[in-house]
Amino acid sequence: MFSCTPDHDEPLTGHAGCACHRPELQALTRRLNADLSRRGFVAGLGASLAMLGLPRRAAAQPTPPAQSTLFRNFRLFDGKSANLRDGLSLLVEGNRIASLTPGNPAPPERARVIDCGGRVLMPGLIDAHWHSLFAALPISSLLNSDIGYIHLAASAESERTLMRGFTTVRDLGGPAFAFKQAIDEGLVTGPRIYPSGAMITTSGGHGDLRPLTDVPRSPGGEASLAEQTGGVAIADGADEVRLRSREQLLQGASQVKLVGGGGVSSPRSPVDVTTFSIEELRAGIETAAGWGAYATVHAYAPTTIQRAIQAGARCIEHGHLMDEATAAMLAEKDVWLSLQPFLTDDDSVPLTGPSRVAQLKVFGGTDTAYKLAIKHGIKTAFGSDMLFSAALAARQGIMLTHLTRWYSNAQILTMATSTNAELLGLSGPRNPYPGKLGVIEDEAFADLLLVDGNPLEDIHLLARPESSLVVIMKDGRIHKDTLAA
Repeated sequence: MFSCTPDHDEPLTGHAGCACHRPELQALTRRLNADLSRRGFVAGLGASLAMLGLPRRAAAQPTPPAQSTLFRNFRLFDGKSANLRDGLSLLVEGNRIASLTPGNPAPPERARVIDCGGRVLMPGLIDAHWHSLFAALPISSLLNSDIGYIHLAASAESERTLMRGFTTVRDLGGPAFAFKQAIDEGLVTGPRIYPSGAMITTSGGHGDLRPLTDVPRSPGGEASLAEQTGGVAIADGADEVRLRSREQLLQGASQVKLVGGGGVSSPRSPVDVTTFSIEELRAGIETAAGWGAYATVHAYAPTTIQRAIQAGARCIEHGHLMDEATAAMLAEKDVWLSLQPFLTDDDSVPLTGPSRVAQLKVFGGTDTAYKLAIKHGIKTAFGSDMLFSAALAARQGIMLTHLTRWYSNAQILTMATSTNAELLGLSGPRNPYPGKLGVIEDEAFADLLLVDGNPLEDIHLLARPESSLVVIMKDGRIHKDTLAA
């Protein structure tokens, strides 16, 4: 999520709570689309890489997949069990786990054999709330740098995301369709992306950053500059919500994101505001369901969350300010909660004024939200939601360790693997990666981490991926292997 500033002339105030609709970001996205269209992104990025001939770090260089890879001598966290298993061998063929068998079978001909030295083998991590294009570069660089540099920097951060052990992310806002394509085609190194495309909001809602000179807007009128970027879509009335939802789905959205209420620093839509009507929310939710996918609703305040639930939402993003009655409703209706563990200023760049007040409310509400989720048995996903700072993006694993305030290490690892994968499965036939994620079992995707240490005993190992992760495999390809050295 992105935070917003009151107008284009005010300085950057940072990210916490909700930061996806800043004027600076909208200006950046207009540059991206003006200089290099979304359709031309893959070709343009490939040309930039070829012309620059930039060297790549050897540790992160993906190796061509062998006919098969056999892992031996490891302790297994399979993504579901609270205990490690020993005495197993794991065979990868292509991009899938071919077999997980007891003992020490002979390797297939021409297979690569990896002796894990008793380390822990686990599934790749999943971040359920990420923004792929704008995670790490500061605003000054995003606004002033050459467009080729911006794309290359985004690809570099995508590689760093993978090197932190996150092999899959759910992108919750932004024109990420072409970037996903570049990763899938091997032009860029990075995690799998489940894209939402443009987040859909109301006039005057969180994400509507039109200048007042563009008001009033005629129903069905020309799209604003912000909408033309592909980062946000303004919809008033059920018919417009259906239209904008269909536009994201036809571009390849795996889920639709509806902005049901205000944000932490929205200039015209405070965090307590509820924007979409039940009928409007239902239009987007039913449209996504008609495509076999689902809609997730951005909502902080109890009234906003309850309205989304009444409209049939399958998932709520954030929910930091929910109360007991709202938590009970989430549990009763079996609605997912995608919650981010924002705790202190270390988890955000600075905010000031009214934005700071709202930020502190979110910080203060985090503990209550998690406790209510546990009390009522709400299905809860982990997301980190870092933006506009390489230092913050690097804290992706640290955000995961924040969960120790409420969960055991085994519960945290399960949440960031098989539980998050269960949420991704709501995309149904719109799932861009049909298959099993977040688990280590036969026929699952070969997204694997070999950890030097036991994360069931010390979850903070995942906050130190540069030293703790000795092998990183995504889709059957090894992207990091310090054992080979």
